[in-house]
Amino acid sequence: MFERLETVIPDPILGLMAAFRADPDPRKVDLGVGVYRDGRGETPVLNAVREAERAVLAHQTTKTYVAASGNAAFNEAIERLVLGDQHEARVTARVRTVQAPGGCGALRLGAELIRAAAPDSVVHVSTPTWANHTPLLAGSGLRLERYPYFDPATGGVQFGHMMAALERLPARSVVLLHASCHNPTGADLSQDEWRKLLALVQRRGLVPFIDIAYQGLGAGLEADAFAVRLFCAELPEVLCAVSCSKNFGLYRERTGALHVVNETPAAADATFSQLVRIARGIWSMPPDHGAAIVHKILTEATLRTSWRLELDAMRERIGGLREEAVRQLREHCPQRDFGFIATQRGMFSFLGISGAQVRELRERHHVYMTEDSRMNVAGLRRENLEYFARAVAQVL
Repeated sequence: MFERLETVIPDPILGLMAAFRADPDPRKVDLGVGVYRDGRGETPVLNAVREAERAVLAHQTTKTYVAASGNAAFNEAIERLVLGDQHEARVTARVRTVQAPGGCGALRLGAELIRAAAPDSVVHVSTPTWANHTPLLAGSGLRLERYPYFDPATGGVQFGHMMAALERLPARSVVLLHASCHNPTGADLSQDEWRKLLALVQRRGLVPFIDIAYQGLGAGLEADAFAVRLFCAELPEVLCAVSCSKNFGLYRERTGALHVVNETPAAADATFSQLVRIARGIWSMPPDHGAAIVHKILTEATLRTSWRLELDAMRERIGGLREEAVRQLREHCPQRDFGFIATQRGMFSFLGISGAQVRELRERHHVYMTEDSRMNVAGLRRENLEYFARAVAQVL
C-alpha cells in the first residue's frame, strides 16, 4: 500500500530551520522561523507562565481527560480576553467557545464546521496569507480563492482593491481575515477601514472567519481585538480562531480556541454540539496543560499584571527593532525606501527583495528568511542590526 506514496517536498520553513542550525558562521541571523526572540536571541518561558505552571502543578491531582470541548474555565477566560467581559455576544448568549490544539486546531475546527454546514462553501483568503492557512482550510474539503490585500509598492494594504473584490462575492461566502499583525506582511487595516469592511460584509451577507494569533503584539490587547469585537457584536455569524502561542509563549503546549458567534442562543447550542462532535472525531480531547496555565494567568490579578507587563515589553521591543531597522537601512541603502517596516505591526514584514537576493543573503551573508522575503523582525537583535542592513545593501 505505502509503496505508492510519493515523497512530499519538505516545508520550506522547516528546511530553513535545519539549514540555519547547520550553519557554523557566528554571524548568522535567523529571520525565518515565526517565533518571538528576546535580546539574546532566545524564546524564553515568560515569568508569568513559570509562576502559573508551578501553581497548576502544585494543585493538580489527576491527569484524566477534561472534556471534548476543552477546559471550560479556560474557554471562559479566553473568551473574556478576546471579546471583553460585557460584549454583546456574551451578554446575549450568542457565542460558544471550544478549546483546540493551538490556532491551527482552531482553524481546522472552524473549517470542518463550515464544511458540515455548507459543503460547497468557498473560503476567500488574502494575497498573501500565512502559508499554513491553505492546507489547514483546504484539508477539510473547502475550496479556497484569493482576494487582493498587500501593496508591495507602499508596504500597506490595497484597501480599495480588496473592497472591490469582496463586493463581488456572493452571499454566505466565507472571508478569512487577520485581526491584527497580518502574517506575513505586517500590514493591518485601520479602525476606520474595519468599519467600512463591516458595512460591506453586512450588505453582502458574508461570513467572516477571523484569525487572531497575535493579540497584544500589535497595538495592545484591546486595540488588537478591535475587529473581532466589532464584527462579533454587529453580525449574526462570525468564526474566530485564537492562538496562545505568541502572546503567552506557549508554542509547544498547543493552546488555542475557536469562538463561534451565532444569530440566536438556540443556534449557538446547535453549533456547539457540532463542534464537540467534530473535535471528538479529530483529536478527541485537547491538551490541558497550556489551557490551565492561561486560565491561571487570566484569573489571578498578580499573574495577569505580570503577564501584561511582559507582553508590553515584547511589543515595545519589536516596535523598537522596526524603527532601528529602518534607520540602519536608510543609512546603508539610501537608494531604497524601507520606511514601511516602521509602520507595520507585529512580528513580520516583507523586505520586498527577490528570491535570488534572498538566496544571496543566505549563502553569502548567513541571513535567513523565507524565499518570499518575509522576515521575522523579532529575530533581529541590537547587536546585528547594522550587519543585517549592510548585508541587504550588498544584495540590492
